[in-house]
Amino acid sequence: MAHPKDVDPMRSPRAFYGSELRRLREAAGLSQEKLGEMVICSGAYIGQIESAVRKPQLDMSVRLDAVFGTDGLLARLCVLANKSKHADYFAEASDLEALAVAIHEYAPTLIPGVLQTEAYARAVILAAQPLASEESVRERLAARIERSRVLANPTRPLLWVILDENVLRRPIGGPNVMHEQLLHVIGLVERRRIIVQVIPIAHGAHSLMEGVLSLMAFDDAPQVAYVEGLHAGQLLDDPSSLAKCQLSYDLGRAVALPPEASLSMLRSAAEEYLR
Repeated sequence: MAHPKDVDPMRSPRAFYGSELRRLREAAGLSQEKLGEMVICSGAYIGQIESAVRKPQLDMSVRLDAVFGTDGLLARLCVLANKSKHADYFAEASDLEALAVAIHEYAPTLIPGVLQTEAYARAVILAAQPLASEESVRERLAARIERSRVLANPTRPLLWVILDENVLRRPIGGPNVMHEQLLHVIGLVERRRIIVQVIPIAHGAHSLMEGVLSLMAFDDAPQVAYVEGLHAGQLLDDPSSLAKCQLSYDLGRAVALPPEASLSMLRSAAEEYLR
Protein backbone atom coordinates (compact mmCIF):
# COMPACT_ATOMS: atom_id res chain seq x y z
CA MET A 1 0.00 0.00 0.00
CA ALA A 2 1.30 3.46 -0.84
CA HIS A 3 2.36 5.59 2.09
CA PRO A 4 -0.30 8.31 2.59
CA LYS A 5 2.24 11.03 1.73
CA ASP A 6 2.91 9.32 -1.60
CA VAL A 7 -0.74 9.39 -2.67
CA ASP A 8 -1.61 12.10 -5.17
CA PRO A 9 -4.67 13.86 -3.68
CA MET A 10 -5.78 14.94 -7.16
CA ARG A 11 -5.92 11.37 -8.43
CA SER A 12 -9.48 10.81 -7.25
CA PRO A 13 -12.09 12.13 -4.77
CA ARG A 14 -11.22 9.23 -2.48
CA ALA A 15 -7.53 10.14 -2.56
CA PHE A 16 -8.42 13.75 -1.76
CA TYR A 17 -10.50 12.60 1.22
CA GLY A 18 -7.56 10.53 2.44
CA SER A 19 -5.13 13.42 2.13
CA GLU A 20 -7.48 15.73 4.04
CA LEU A 21 -7.91 13.16 6.78
CA ARG A 22 -4.13 12.80 7.11
CA ARG A 23 -3.70 16.59 7.17
CA LEU A 24 -6.27 16.97 9.93
CA ARG A 25 -4.87 14.06 11.94
CA GLU A 26 -1.29 15.31 11.78
CA ALA A 27 -2.36 18.88 12.61
CA ALA A 28 -4.08 17.48 15.71
CA GLY A 29 -0.93 15.56 16.67
CA LEU A 30 -2.71 12.19 16.56
CA SER A 31 -1.29 8.87 15.43
CA GLN A 32 -3.40 6.60 13.27
CA GLU A 33 -3.80 4.27 16.23
CA LYS A 34 -4.96 7.03 18.58
CA LEU A 35 -7.43 8.41 16.06
CA GLY A 36 -8.73 4.90 15.45
CA GLU A 37 -9.44 4.51 19.16
CA MET A 38 -11.38 7.77 19.16
CA VAL A 39 -13.65 6.77 16.27
CA ILE A 40 -13.92 3.07 17.12
CA CYS A 41 -11.77 1.42 14.45
CA SER A 42 -8.20 0.23 14.05
CA GLY A 43 -5.24 2.43 13.25
CA ALA A 44 -4.62 0.23 10.20
CA TYR A 45 -8.08 1.08 8.90
CA ILE A 46 -7.36 4.81 9.29
CA GLY A 47 -4.16 4.26 7.32
CA GLN A 48 -6.02 2.45 4.56
CA ILE A 49 -8.50 5.33 4.26
CA GLU A 50 -5.64 7.84 4.11
CA SER A 51 -4.01 5.77 1.36
CA ALA A 52 -7.34 5.47 -0.52
CA VAL A 53 -7.30 1.68 -0.25
CA ARG A 54 -10.57 1.72 1.70
CA LYS A 55 -13.50 3.99 0.96
CA PRO A 56 -14.68 6.25 3.79
CA GLN A 57 -18.00 5.52 5.46
CA LEU A 58 -20.48 8.27 6.27
CA ASP A 59 -21.01 7.28 9.92
CA MET A 60 -17.26 7.25 10.53
CA SER A 61 -16.89 10.58 8.72
CA VAL A 62 -19.44 12.08 11.11
CA ARG A 63 -17.41 10.80 14.08
CA LEU A 64 -14.20 12.16 12.53
CA ASP A 65 -15.82 15.58 12.07
CA ALA A 66 -16.75 15.52 15.76
CA VAL A 67 -13.13 14.75 16.72
CA PHE A 68 -11.66 17.50 14.54
CA GLY A 69 -14.48 20.02 14.91
CA THR A 70 -14.71 20.35 11.12
CA ASP A 71 -18.45 21.08 10.93
CA GLY A 72 -19.37 18.29 8.53
CA LEU A 73 -16.44 18.73 6.13
CA LEU A 74 -15.45 15.06 6.04
CA ALA A 75 -19.08 13.95 5.83
CA ARG A 76 -19.54 16.13 2.74
CA LEU A 77 -16.27 14.90 1.23
CA CYS A 78 -17.38 11.33 1.95
CA VAL A 79 -20.37 11.75 -0.36
CA LEU A 80 -18.09 12.96 -3.15
CA ALA A 81 -15.49 10.27 -2.45
CA ASN A 82 -18.05 7.54 -2.93
CA LYS A 83 -19.29 8.78 -6.30
CA SER A 84 -17.91 6.88 -9.26
CA LYS A 85 -17.98 6.83 -13.05
CA HIS A 86 -18.44 3.08 -12.85
CA ALA A 87 -21.43 0.95 -11.92
CA ASP A 88 -22.08 0.97 -8.18
CA TYR A 89 -21.13 -2.68 -7.77
CA PHE A 90 -17.76 -2.13 -9.47
CA ALA A 91 -16.84 1.31 -8.10
CA GLU A 92 -14.78 0.18 -5.13
CA ALA A 93 -13.11 -2.61 -7.10
CA SER A 94 -12.06 -0.06 -9.72
CA ASP A 95 -10.44 2.13 -7.08
CA LEU A 96 -8.58 -0.85 -5.62
CA GLU A 97 -7.46 -1.95 -9.09
CA ALA A 98 -5.59 1.34 -9.43
CA LEU A 99 -3.75 0.70 -6.14
CA ALA A 100 -2.92 -2.98 -6.51
CA VAL A 101 0.66 -4.20 -6.90
CA ALA A 102 -0.53 -7.50 -8.40
CA ILE A 103 -3.74 -8.45 -10.19
CA HIS A 104 -4.61 -12.01 -11.16
CA GLU A 105 -7.75 -12.06 -13.28
CA TYR A 106 -9.92 -14.60 -15.05
CA ALA A 107 -12.19 -13.52 -17.91
CA PRO A 108 -14.77 -16.01 -19.25
CA THR A 109 -16.46 -13.98 -22.01
CA LEU A 110 -14.79 -10.58 -22.57
CA ILE A 111 -11.32 -9.05 -22.69
CA PRO A 112 -10.82 -7.52 -19.19
CA GLY A 113 -11.70 -3.82 -19.05
CA VAL A 114 -8.15 -2.74 -18.26
CA LEU A 115 -7.00 -4.29 -21.57
CA GLN A 116 -9.85 -3.16 -23.82
CA THR A 117 -9.29 -0.94 -26.84
CA GLU A 118 -11.66 1.97 -27.39
CA ALA A 119 -13.47 0.28 -30.29
CA TYR A 120 -13.88 -2.99 -28.39
CA ALA A 121 -15.10 -1.21 -25.25
CA ARG A 122 -17.61 0.80 -27.26
CA ALA A 123 -19.03 -2.37 -28.79
CA VAL A 124 -19.38 -3.95 -25.34
CA ILE A 125 -21.09 -0.87 -23.90
CA LEU A 126 -23.56 -0.61 -26.81
CA ALA A 127 -24.38 -4.30 -26.57
CA ALA A 128 -25.28 -3.86 -22.89
CA GLN A 129 -27.17 -0.58 -23.41
CA PRO A 130 -28.34 -0.36 -27.04
CA LEU A 131 -30.66 2.59 -26.31
CA ALA A 132 -28.14 4.67 -24.35
CA SER A 133 -27.57 8.26 -25.44
CA GLU A 134 -24.30 9.11 -27.17
CA GLU A 135 -23.32 11.26 -24.18
CA SER A 136 -23.85 8.33 -21.81
CA VAL A 137 -21.84 6.04 -24.08
CA ARG A 138 -18.97 8.55 -24.21
CA GLU A 139 -18.94 8.87 -20.40
CA ARG A 140 -18.87 5.12 -19.87
CA LEU A 141 -16.24 4.71 -22.58
CA ALA A 142 -14.00 7.35 -20.99
CA ALA A 143 -14.30 5.60 -17.62
CA ARG A 144 -13.48 2.23 -19.20
CA ILE A 145 -10.42 3.52 -21.07
CA GLU A 146 -9.20 5.38 -17.97
CA ARG A 147 -8.72 2.00 -16.29
CA SER A 148 -5.90 1.20 -18.73
CA ARG A 149 -3.77 3.83 -16.97
CA VAL A 150 -2.85 1.24 -14.38
CA LEU A 151 -0.51 -0.17 -17.04
CA ALA A 152 1.32 3.15 -17.54
CA ASN A 153 3.94 2.06 -15.01
CA PRO A 154 6.30 -0.33 -16.83
CA THR A 155 6.50 -2.80 -13.95
CA ARG A 156 3.50 -2.38 -11.62
CA PRO A 157 1.03 -3.82 -11.18
CA LEU A 158 1.90 -7.35 -12.12
CA LEU A 159 -1.05 -8.33 -14.32
CA TRP A 160 -1.64 -12.03 -14.91
CA VAL A 161 -4.73 -12.81 -16.97
CA ILE A 162 -6.38 -16.14 -17.73
CA LEU A 163 -8.72 -15.97 -20.71
CA ASP A 164 -11.25 -18.58 -21.70
CA GLU A 165 -10.83 -19.35 -25.41
CA ASN A 166 -14.39 -18.07 -25.90
CA VAL A 167 -13.00 -14.56 -25.34
CA LEU A 168 -10.85 -14.94 -28.46
CA ARG A 169 -13.57 -16.47 -30.63
CA ARG A 170 -16.52 -14.14 -29.97
CA PRO A 171 -16.29 -11.35 -32.63
CA ILE A 172 -17.10 -8.35 -30.44
CA GLY A 173 -17.53 -5.34 -32.74
CA GLY A 174 -16.72 -7.38 -35.84
CA PRO A 175 -13.51 -8.84 -37.34
CA ASN A 176 -11.55 -5.58 -37.57
CA VAL A 177 -12.27 -4.59 -33.97
CA MET A 178 -11.32 -8.05 -32.73
CA HIS A 179 -8.13 -8.08 -34.77
CA GLU A 180 -7.11 -4.72 -33.30
CA GLN A 181 -8.06 -5.84 -29.79
CA LEU A 182 -6.07 -9.06 -29.95
CA LEU A 183 -3.05 -7.24 -31.40
CA HIS A 184 -3.23 -4.87 -28.43
CA VAL A 185 -3.10 -7.78 -25.96
CA ILE A 186 -0.36 -9.48 -27.99
CA GLY A 187 1.70 -6.29 -27.92
CA LEU A 188 1.49 -6.06 -24.14
CA VAL A 189 2.56 -9.70 -23.82
CA GLU A 190 5.44 -9.27 -26.26
CA ARG A 191 6.64 -6.21 -24.33
CA ARG A 192 6.58 -8.38 -21.21
CA ARG A 193 4.12 -6.04 -19.54
CA ILE A 194 1.48 -8.68 -18.83
CA ILE A 195 1.21 -12.46 -18.65
CA VAL A 196 -1.67 -14.16 -20.45
CA GLN A 197 -2.77 -17.77 -20.42
CA VAL A 198 -5.67 -19.25 -22.38
CA ILE A 199 -7.89 -22.15 -21.32
CA PRO A 200 -8.86 -23.95 -24.55
CA ILE A 201 -12.49 -24.90 -25.07
CA ALA A 202 -11.29 -28.44 -25.73
CA HIS A 203 -10.12 -28.72 -22.13
CA GLY A 204 -13.74 -28.95 -21.02
CA ALA A 205 -14.87 -28.04 -17.51
CA HIS A 206 -12.56 -26.13 -15.22
CA SER A 207 -12.56 -24.42 -11.83
CA LEU A 208 -13.18 -20.85 -13.05
CA MET A 209 -16.24 -21.37 -15.23
CA GLU A 210 -18.78 -19.62 -13.01
CA GLY A 211 -17.79 -15.98 -13.60
CA VAL A 212 -15.28 -13.15 -13.53
CA LEU A 213 -12.64 -13.35 -10.81
CA SER A 214 -9.98 -10.80 -9.91
CA LEU A 215 -7.49 -11.26 -7.08
CA MET A 216 -5.79 -8.02 -6.02
CA ALA A 217 -2.76 -7.75 -3.74
CA PHE A 218 -1.32 -4.61 -2.11
CA ASP A 219 1.95 -3.60 -0.50
CA ASP A 220 0.57 -3.17 3.00
CA ALA A 221 -3.08 -4.16 2.98
CA PRO A 222 -4.97 -7.46 2.91
CA GLN A 223 -5.63 -9.18 -0.41
CA VAL A 224 -9.14 -8.88 -1.83
CA ALA A 225 -11.07 -10.82 -4.44
CA TYR A 226 -13.67 -9.37 -6.77
CA VAL A 227 -16.28 -11.66 -8.31
CA GLU A 228 -18.83 -10.54 -10.87
CA GLY A 229 -21.99 -11.82 -12.50
CA LEU A 230 -24.70 -10.14 -14.56
CA HIS A 231 -25.17 -6.56 -13.27
CA ALA A 232 -23.74 -7.56 -9.91
CA GLY A 233 -20.34 -7.76 -8.28
CA GLN A 234 -18.90 -8.31 -4.84
CA LEU A 235 -15.61 -7.71 -3.04
CA LEU A 236 -14.49 -10.53 -0.77
CA ASP A 237 -11.88 -10.12 1.94
CA ASP A 238 -12.59 -12.82 4.50
CA PRO A 239 -9.82 -15.44 4.64
CA SER A 240 -12.08 -18.41 3.89
CA SER A 241 -13.51 -16.90 0.69
CA LEU A 242 -10.09 -15.68 -0.41
CA ALA A 243 -8.59 -19.14 0.04
CA LYS A 244 -11.34 -20.68 -2.11
CA CYS A 245 -10.88 -18.03 -4.82
CA GLN A 246 -7.12 -18.52 -4.82
CA LEU A 247 -7.50 -22.29 -5.14
CA SER A 248 -9.93 -21.88 -8.05
CA TYR A 249 -7.51 -19.54 -9.78
CA ASP A 250 -4.55 -21.86 -9.23
CA LEU A 251 -6.52 -24.83 -10.60
CA GLY A 252 -7.53 -22.75 -13.61
CA ARG A 253 -3.93 -21.72 -14.21
CA ALA A 254 -2.90 -25.37 -14.06
CA VAL A 255 -5.23 -26.41 -16.91
CA ALA A 256 -4.52 -23.32 -19.06
CA LEU A 257 -1.97 -23.37 -21.85
CA PRO A 258 1.53 -22.14 -20.92
CA PRO A 259 2.21 -18.47 -21.76
CA GLU A 260 4.10 -19.22 -25.01
CA ALA A 261 1.41 -21.56 -26.31
CA SER A 262 -1.23 -19.04 -25.25
CA LEU A 263 0.55 -16.30 -27.20
CA SER A 264 0.57 -18.54 -30.26
CA MET A 265 -3.19 -19.02 -29.92
CA LEU A 266 -3.69 -15.26 -29.61
CA ARG A 267 -1.66 -14.65 -32.77
CA SER A 268 -3.55 -17.34 -34.65
CA ALA A 269 -6.93 -15.93 -33.58
CA ALA A 270 -5.87 -12.41 -34.60
CA GLU A 271 -4.84 -13.65 -38.06
CA GLU A 272 -8.12 -15.51 -38.51
CA TYR A 273 -10.07 -12.27 -38.15
CA LEU A 274 -8.33 -10.92 -41.27
CA ARG A 275 -9.51 -13.81 -43.47
